[in-house]
Amino acid sequence: MLWAVIGATGTGKTDLSLRLAEELRRRGRAAEIVNADAMQLYRGMDIGTAKLAPNQRRGIAHHMLDVLDVTEDAAVAWYQRGARAAIDDINSRGADAVLVGGSGLYVSSVLYDFRFPPRDERTRAELEADLDRDGPGVLFARLRERDPETARRIDPRNGRRLVRALEVLAQGEATHGASLPEAPVLAHPASRLIGVELPRDVLVPRLDRRVEQMWAAGLLDEVSGLRGRGLEDGVTARRAIGYAQALAQLEGELSEAEAIAGTQALTRRYARRQVSWFRRYGDVRWVSPDVDVATLMAE
Repeated sequence: MLWAVIGATGTGKTDLSLRLAEELRRRGRAAEIVNADAMQLYRGMDIGTAKLAPNQRRGIAHHMLDVLDVTEDAAVAWYQRGARAAIDDINSRGADAVLVGGSGLYVSSVLYDFRFPPRDERTRAELEADLDRDGPGVLFARLRERDPETARRIDPRNGRRLVRALEVLAQGEATHGASLPEAPVLAHPASRLIGVELPRDVLVPRLDRRVEQMWAAGLLDEVSGLRGRGLEDGVTARRAIGYAQALAQLEGELSEAEAIAGTQALTRRYARRQVSWFRRYGDVRWVSPDVDVATLMAE
């Protein structure tokens, strides 16, 4: 069985996934958790991603956490192979897998029949250089001219997604297709999708407090340490929400108040995009974060 606990950042997915795994175990069925948060793949990126420490995981095995250095690129096709292999291994041992996270394309790549075009490292490097030199606006204009439909679905500030879309187009593909397939088909024969939601007037203050707590918990020190491990050389990690702003603060480009406010604004925007993404899924049972997990087994 594959359970998927999905939803926007800050809605309580992590706690619900732990309670779900514990309830499955109480009922005599082992369960293990598979991470679907792109930034939690990185070793050392803990505070800014709200990653559970090992002693907070309640004895439940977790997979696809801390599997990349900050200098490495978190590619969705690579993630798909690793996450699906982990799920197959969990199921082969008679246990249920609980996929949990809010990175829409990563979640979709596991749940649905997604296929990815190949990578072209030379083209990608050239586009990354363009992004660093000119910013995402120039790349977005280029994409909008060549593939208006994909441009409509991609956040014009998301440099990484823009680079990937243009890389695919450069290889002769008609379109990047950076969204769910028109008629998504579940890849796992037994999947149950649980969406965690909060009213926006509850979620927004919660997200703002969470960002403030990250700075109070030492995010700046964490980022300072990661600089010594090559964070600024990473393609994906250095652009993560919170980490990019903390780097700018360390460089003296932003004050602490500006870094926090910028992170809060981006986090709120990201949460809106996540809600829109997951609302397109079919067969999702939407619940509050404090739902009685026993009721999830009743269906």
